[in-house]
Amino acid sequence: MVILSVLPITLQQGLAYALVALGIALTFRVLAFPDLTVDGSFPLGGAVAARLIVEGVDPSLAVAAAVLAGFLAGCLTGVLNTRLKINSLLAGILMMTILYSVNLRIMGRANIQLLFRPTIFTFMENMEVVRYVPVIIFFFIVTVIAKALTDVFLHTEYGMALRATGDNETMIRALGVNTDNATVFGLGMSNALVALSGALVAQDQGFSDVGMGIGMIVAGLASIIIGEAMIKPRTVFRLTLAAVIGSIIYRFIISMGLRLGLAPTDLKMATGFMVILALGIPALKGAREGKIHLRGV
Repeated sequence: MVILSVLPITLQQGLAYALVALGIALTFRVLAFPDLTVDGSFPLGGAVAARLIVEGVDPSLAVAAAVLAGFLAGCLTGVLNTRLKINSLLAGILMMTILYSVNLRIMGRANIQLLFRPTIFTFMENMEVVRYVPVIIFFFIVTVIAKALTDVFLHTEYGMALRATGDNETMIRALGVNTDNATVFGLGMSNALVALSGALVAQDQGFSDVGMGIGMIVAGLASIIIGEAMIKPRTVFRLTLAAVIGSIIYRFIISMGLRLGLAPTDLKMATGFMVILALGIPALKGAREGKIHLRGV
């Protein structure tokens, strides 16, 4: 009975945050780039969407603007790394720090309430069914479309160049591919997905907060690691599927933990330990499988 009671919220949150896992999979797995911009681009999406909705802009256009803002934020991180030659980790940290102030500027305050504003979910609330049913269906459709488009893109010529950039940057550069541009675009695409998630989550929960992205990178990594433990990412399709499935399982674990008495304040710590164990056990066993190789670290 406990499992059934947490299933709706698990599916709803798991699918909503699956977009974050997809974005992180692009940077960490495809580009081998440790991008920490995620903790800033997630609330950026929520901030842009919330502010535009409050100003009377159509929610769909607000979401589109949030995606564009996330794309630009990711591109700027790429520019810091490729053009200014700033270490990849430091570039992400710098952009995450800058975005904190940018998000405050956009919202004008620490949070914006959307409870009495029209959102992309308003029509679902007027349906004569339990609210979580249409919301889950909506997030499922959005996630499936985002996953399918990501799969298709990574099989295009430019997508293959992107994958090769993360695999062997020196080799693909020797073949005439501009790896700097590929890195910038890949980071932009990743953070566009993250910002999309932030914009939708903000509207779903009824508010946007400047601190809603704290720990998002760790949660996303946990989702990817859990998903890859279930589905070996031998192909692009399996890689993105692992990110989505992992996000749902991760949210299920969190929901069950809360139901069994885990304090909400301990969630970030529990997630951190989960990632440490998942990454550390293969190293302790002397196994190379599962090791994440990141450029610039």
